[in-house]
Parts: sequence; structure tokens; C-alpha cells
Amino acid sequence: MKYIFSEKGEEIREELRGVIKNFESEGRSFEQGARNSLRISDINNYTVNVKSFKRPNLINKVAYKYFRKSKAERSFLHAQKLLKANIGTPYPLTFAEENRGVVFGDSYYACLHLHYDLTYRELVKDPDYPDHENILRAFTKFTFELHENNIQFLDHSPGNTLIAKESEKYRFYLVDLNRMNFGELSFEQRMQNFSRLTPKREMVKVMADEYASLIERLESEVFERMWFHTNQFQEKFKRKKKLKKIFKFWKK
Repeated sequence: MKYIFSEKGEEIREELRGVIKNFESEGRSFEQGARNSLRISDINNYTVNVKSFKRPNLINKVAYKYFRKSKAERSFLHAQKLLKANIGTPYPLTFAEENRGVVFGDSYYACLHLHYDLTYRELVKDPDYPDHENILRAFTKFTFELHENNIQFLDHSPGNTLIAKESEKYRFYLVDLNRMNFGELSFEQRMQNFSRLTPKREMVKVMADEYASLIERLESEVFERMWFHTNQFQEKFKRKKKLKKIFKFWKK
């Protein structure tokens, strides 16, 4: 197993090795998904999240071994880049990769556990969530800061931003970091980056109003492009869902 540790990760490197080696039995389950699973462990004075990535298909087993960085390594490196740019994300501790002969095997990413109050998903589900509009505007400013730092978070979706309230301010922290691009973003790329967040027109209106004031463009122009990309994503999502239903029907 190959390990790379951050500065804080070095402090507990042997304990992290043990948690990853015994992933299925160590700690407590936090999230179990179709693709990845997450467990929490207490190590010394730290609470640690360890994500186990789903074993890749044959093509990616070869690609991750020889040609491109794994999801675990990208998550670790992207977290370091975000922190360097003063963008919130749980502190990275280590990533680990197991090679199985000539192909790639299991991989893990560990970071400090972050206590938070909500995610963007709560804002979508509950329009009466306390301080809804202020949180939404603060989130939009956070996204603008990402763009100004030349960061395109490709998985900018409802569950991937953790929101913590500190005094009267809101702090935002990105998770699921393996898909990111770095480089100057065009106006259209910025607008497209909002497409996965919500199908609700009234929420897009608020975000467009806030973003327009930050980028110094007309609100009508920002809303039109933001709403266009939102609808494109929703149509694509619905088509994909419909195809899955058809595929399941024919499998019966």
C-alpha cells in the first residue's frame, strides 16, 4: 500500500495506516453509497473521516496505475490547493493506494471530520429554512470566490458544500473533491457551474442577482445564462433517469 501524508497526517501516520488497513472493522459507518463508503474514527485528539473509493473498472484500473491520478490522490492534492487559496475544505491527512500486480486496486482518502449545520440540499428542500436568502447569497459569494481563484468545482451539487454558522456568518467547505479544473473561467463556464444546484427558479433568481452584483453584469443577463444551463442539466438528468427505467424494465 502506498501512502502520502500531509503535515498533520504525519503526526498520526501509524494510526491512519491501521484504520485504512482495517477499514471494514475500524470506526463507525458515516455514509454508505453505491460508489464509495465513509467511516469515522477517533485518533488521538482528532476525529477522522476515511473514504474508501469503489474499485474502478478494468479500463480505469490500468489508467490509474499508469496514466492518470486516482480519485484518492486528486482529492488529496485538490484539498491542498483549496486550502492554499483560503477556500474551505476538511483538512487532508493522507491518501492510500493499493496496487494489485499490474493494475490498480483499492484506494482511500482521509481528512479531518468537520462539524457543520447544513448543506445546500436543505435550502432546496425547505424554502422556509431560517435565514434562507442570506445563506443563499453567502453561498453565491463563496462560489464567486472559487471562480476568482480559477477553481471550477465540477461536482458543485447540493450535497457537496458543507455549511457551518459561526456567530452571524456562514462558512462553506467543499467535499468530494476529485473532479476539479484549475484555470481562468469564462463567463459561460461560471454560469454553467451553477447548473447542478437547484431546479427552483426563485433560488436561481437570488443567486443570479447576487452574482451579477459581484461580477458587475446585468442581473437579467446573469439569470438568463444561469437558468439556461440549469434547464439543460435538468433535461439531461430526466433523460438519463428515463433510460435507467427502460433498462431496468428490459432486464426483468
